[in-house]
Amino acid sequence: MINGRLIRELGSAKKYVFLNVFFQWLSLVSNIAMIYYISIFISDLYYDNKLNMPSLLIAIIVNLIIRSLATKIGTEMTHKISVDIKSKLRNKLYNKIYQIGSSYENEVGTTEVIQLGTEGIEQLDMYYCRYIPQLIYSVVAPITLFVFISRINIKIALVLLICVPLIPFIIGVIQGVARKLFGTYWGDYTDLSKIFLENIQGLTILKSYKADEMKNEQMNEKAEQFRKSTMKVLYMQLNSIIAMDIVAFGGAALGIGFALYSFKSGEIGLAATIMIILLSSEFFIPMRLLGSFFHVAMNGMAASKRIFSLIDYENRENRNESIEDFDGIKISNLEFGYSKDKKILKGIDMDIPSSGLISIVGESGSGKSTIASIIMGISKNYLGNIKISDKELKNITEESIMKNITLVRHDSYIYKGTVRENLLVAKPDATEKEMQNSLKKVNLYEFFANNNGLDTKLDSEGSNLSGGQKQRLALARALLHDTPAYIFDEVSSNIDAESEEDIMNIIQKISLEKTVILISHRLANVVNSDTIYMLKDGLIESKGTHLELMNEKGSYEKIYSAQKELEEYSSLKREVRAYA
Repeated sequence: MINGRLIRELGSAKKYVFLNVFFQWLSLVSNIAMIYYISIFISDLYYDNKLNMPSLLIAIIVNLIIRSLATKIGTEMTHKISVDIKSKLRNKLYNKIYQIGSSYENEVGTTEVIQLGTEGIEQLDMYYCRYIPQLIYSVVAPITLFVFISRINIKIALVLLICVPLIPFIIGVIQGVARKLFGTYWGDYTDLSKIFLENIQGLTILKSYKADEMKNEQMNEKAEQFRKSTMKVLYMQLNSIIAMDIVAFGGAALGIGFALYSFKSGEIGLAATIMIILLSSEFFIPMRLLGSFFHVAMNGMAASKRIFSLIDYENRENRNESIEDFDGIKISNLEFGYSKDKKILKGIDMDIPSSGLISIVGESGSGKSTIASIIMGISKNYLGNIKISDKELKNITEESIMKNITLVRHDSYIYKGTVRENLLVAKPDATEKEMQNSLKKVNLYEFFANNNGLDTKLDSEGSNLSGGQKQRLALARALLHDTPAYIFDEVSSNIDAESEEDIMNIIQKISLEKTVILISHRLANVVNSDTIYMLKDGLIESKGTHLELMNEKGSYEKIYSAQKELEEYSSLKREVRAYA
């Protein structure tokens, strides 16, 4: 079971594989030498020959030392293979995800990337560290033993050597069945891991809606499916082990039987008989171990298909241009759909200047956030033209896009660690003063100063902060990045009124010097925009200032009036309750 691609991936680690095999072989040679001296000793003892105990002890001790050192160095070589190949494959995976960029989730899920980068590569580690060295050694060891035993009795050596290939024959027969089983096993394992991670991440929501029991049943079904595929693999492994043991022990017994018959007939002496008896099993042990590693290797090969399909993913985009001087964004006849049957955007035209506040509004599903994703290079395969500083978006490198445009979503991720570490994500060389100023701009400086300043500890996803504090921290991080353009996608949703007011004030200030694209469902936040684009059914229904759109008496005016009426009603109810 040799895979050319897997062997090529060894690269510089090949020398460690051959060194591992060499030291295994050296250990075998020392073992043969010990058995030789022990057999001579037993024969001399039996026939009352003169014994040379000091020489015998020295020979055994020397060979024990050689064997111990060979085993130790061989283990070190295995470790070096492991470190080399795992770091190499993980770097390749990371570099490919980095190369694909922010749109990598369009190609592969995060959960699967984690699975491939951890368990998948660990399985391949066994293939490289155990299976490949053992495969080479399983060829070298029987040949070495054949050469030694053939000097004693060629017929017995041939009998033992002929039996050895029966084990790889059995492995070959099993391989056809095993390939399909391991493919199913790995697929079921990945599916179970995905649903488990999703359920853990959304456990609070599931509990809130009392849907945890339903998800539990779904996960139990996946777990049962995985259990069945696991049991099939184990059943196949058990049967193959039994078959290999029959061949291994049967072959050794056959060799021992021939040795005893030859001794009885006077063809070989007692010392030679003892040597053959003790070495018969050594013919089959390497191949038997290879059989036990075979199952792990098959699992690694099943994982390798997906690993290499991701590593080999060809990014056909030829992005090699950079934005030298940001000068606005011009969108012409933009069309986009996640499937061929349904288009989300149907011919969008927008002219976004190098400074000012441009707002995109519309009902849910109208395509507001999709426009932001396309501009940032997250959603691709659009039709039409998007030009940033007169350069087509499809030709601009992702790095250049990120240097010029910052996207801030309503669910911006806050990392576990400190406030300082979260801010340094945006600007690794930021000074203490720059970080403090960014916190002051979003009215968070005093809050963190009363705790532990920039070294205030944050839990995963900022769970020890309120929704408004998390959003303002994400905004502070964005301000520290300091790009010519910003896209704020529903940044004021699901936060308190005070935080919303702070955020909107900051956005207004930024728009005086930079390009700001504000996506909002709440139209009260876009009143002061220089231009408002009203989207409906994937089209721009209208555009203009707030007053112009209100005078048109279209969808914008209806939504704005309805929201305002609802907010006034809610405010009145709160006042009544407070008075009561």
